Amino acid sequence: MQQQTVQSSHKKAVNLTANASLIASAKEKKINLSETFEEAILAKLRVIQQQEWLDENREGIEAYNERIERNGVFASKFRRF
Repeated sequence: MQQQTVQSSHKKAVNLTANASLIASAKEKKINLSETFEEAILAKLRVIQQQEWLDENREGIEAYNERIERNGVFASKFRRF
């Protein structure tokens, strides 16, 4: 899974449409809209990337879980808990 990073040195202006009262409330509370937008996009990208990783590795995860279910955990006889 690729790690997403935000480079503050390279910015691109974008036009967005949003609920006017929501924007007014955010400005009233001095919320930095650009920063909030970047944080929201990063959070959404993380969720998507996590799901993609799970989808790409589902077969291996299932095989591992089946092996553990069948054979148990390595060295489990030595565990003291």
